[in-house]
Amino acid sequence: MNKSELIEAIAQEADLSKASAAKALDGMISAVTNALKSGDTVTLVGFGTFYVGERAARAGRNPKTGEPLEIKAAKTPKFRAGKALKDAL
Repeated sequence: MNKSELIEAIAQEADLSKASAAKALDGMISAVTNALKSGDTVTLVGFGTFYVGERAARAGRNPKTGEPLEIKAAKTPKFRAGKALKDAL
């Protein structure tokens, strides 16, 4: 399912226009992004939790030349599914 299909599904499920569903989805994405940027977690009870994970710096190797290189530490967005979502699958 891509973004336009998700917008269509939201519009049908919530009895909204596609434009309103698109605004709602964009607002939700923006709110989650801003919360993660500020270091918060976003918990949707029954659905899951969005949070920021830390990836430590590590040594790597350039696959083309075999030369060793240092991979920087990074913050990555993560999602942990809630019980209701797991049970639905």
